[in-house]
Amino acid sequence: MKVKNFLTDVGGASRVTKARLKAFHSASPALTDVDPIGNVSREWHPGPIELVVTKITPACKTAKTIRFERTDGKKLPFFYAGQYIVLDFRIGKSLISRPYSISSAPYQARAEKPFVEITVRKSKGDGFICDYVNDELKVGDILTGTMGLGQFYYEPLRDAKHVVALAGGVGITPFASMAKEVVNGTLDIDLTILYGSASSDDIVMKEELDALEGACDKLHIVHVLSGDEPGWTGEKGFLTAELIRKYSAEDTTYFICGPQVMYTFLRKEVAKLDVPARRVRFEVFGQAKDIAMYEGFPTELRHESFTITVVRGISEVEIPAKATESIVVALERAGIRIETGCRSGECGFCRTKVISGDYFVCPEGDGRRAADKEFNYVHACAAYPLSDMKIKIPIM
Repeated sequence: MKVKNFLTDVGGASRVTKARLKAFHSASPALTDVDPIGNVSREWHPGPIELVVTKITPACKTAKTIRFERTDGKKLPFFYAGQYIVLDFRIGKSLISRPYSISSAPYQARAEKPFVEITVRKSKGDGFICDYVNDELKVGDILTGTMGLGQFYYEPLRDAKHVVALAGGVGITPFASMAKEVVNGTLDIDLTILYGSASSDDIVMKEELDALEGACDKLHIVHVLSGDEPGWTGEKGFLTAELIRKYSAEDTTYFICGPQVMYTFLRKEVAKLDVPARRVRFEVFGQAKDIAMYEGFPTELRHESFTITVVRGISEVEIPAKATESIVVALERAGIRIETGCRSGECGFCRTKVISGDYFVCPEGDGRRAADKEFNYVHACAAYPLSDMKIKIPIM
């Protein structure tokens, strides 16, 4: 910004106003449908798009990387390394949405042959969609996706140049995206990834990550095994404060992504580092694995089922709902579409009006505004029925 002098600068607004009026009066009276700014906005943020699976590759013995391209061949929407994509699945009568951190890099979505990738691990018996993606999804399948969501990305006005990423399991995916951007030269940070895994043969994307590290001196990947593995010479144990401090600079920003149990552990460990809150970023972890474990949930109802009356416009329909499954899950099982994003209670995409009935809101990640709490709105992905309910959702 160039500063001239006080009178010249404060008079700038009037000069701009005169220039705009002159342009208005000299413009053609003929109407035009050209909207260059709108066209750019729609190209970079088109909303839901149709995606086709073009490649599936193993990421380790329990995970796969799925590559998508647009069915119309256009470039993909803009996103930052660390953000996520929401994919819609039609399975039987159910319409199900799931968010996945993007494991490819933003520059790859703007390349000559643009693509976006997610990396998904098979579940241990409690992840229906994870197993579907690993076992059923195939090249040629078409899904709808919305991408460029979430706040889990590097912001130079807030974050330090030295970043330590704390990853567990498939929580490596947003950091893989960041690592690719660092190597490509499109993310100017010094990135150290402390990556916790149970065993060396189950490290997600290990070969790819190690190749990236070898290609750039600003990327450092430290594998940490929690299991007792003979012959392992790297770091062992958990991501403790002592280990984190070992790889930290004087001024460091910490990004954390992994399973819910890892978050519980790391909140205590990171607190020992005595760093400002703005320097610690936790990614949302999805829906609670067991809502009954939270204080305040009436455990005597954990096996109960209720009826939810769903109002859309003038239409009303009744659906079954379990006390330990969120309202979103009940809607999806019934084939009723509701827009979702984070599925953690933070983003507000699934904001829903509760007309009547009792419910429990997951206390971790409750992103409701004060007014929503007062006027009985919930984020349906983080709200659980404790009685018969009546809710109102948008028509989609």
